[in-house]
Amino acid sequence: MPDTNDTGSNREKMLKDPPFYLPEFEQSYRYIIDEYDVNPRDIAIFMPCAMRKPYSTSPSHRLIRSIIADVLDPSQYHIVIFGTCGILPAELEQMYPYAHYHYMLGKVKDQNIKDDFLRIETERVAGYLEKTRDTYRFRVAYCIGLFREALIRGSKQAGVPVDLVLPSRDLINVIIEDDCPFQEGSLSMDEYLQEFHQGLIGIKSKIEQSGSKNLDG
Repeated sequence: MPDTNDTGSNREKMLKDPPFYLPEFEQSYRYIIDEYDVNPRDIAIFMPCAMRKPYSTSPSHRLIRSIIADVLDPSQYHIVIFGTCGILPAELEQMYPYAHYHYMLGKVKDQNIKDDFLRIETERVAGYLEKTRDTYRFRVAYCIGLFREALIRGSKQAGVPVDLVLPSRDLINVIIEDDCPFQEGSLSMDEYLQEFHQGLIGIKSKIEQSGSKNLDG
């Protein structure tokens, strides 16, 4: 079992190979799937990993978390991080190897590596969704690119729906710039964040409505 308090500070070097190939990440993934207890919440919010570690200190995560905090009470949601790291509950972000690697899939040109990532991450997302099938009432994802594709495929494979995937495809199509290295832009863009904010408000409303029905019943 991995040491959840091990931040990797005693490791000799930063991991720089594609993390989805590395045994350290598979071992930690298996721990999460086979042993780690995920506490029930109304909402799971799936968001991509980040370059800066721990993830919650990155500018993008701080921005996204501020949107979440503006709408939801902490008791209502659980953040789940996924991407080249695999998939993990956010509270494990400092566990080795999640705080101890440096890798950026967006700079990869080799299509075989991209294909491998999509295949491996689809399986890992499916595994987590299967494990937590009855843990959450709603699932929201905020992601673009290959991460988004892996999440959608993993959801389909597991037979566990993600209720809201944002940004919407319509908005992404408006943003896309064919001559830009990151064609779909950034999740920190105002247009995406505004839609995410509105989406969370909608999910919160559904929770409140279902709660009222249960009380009435």
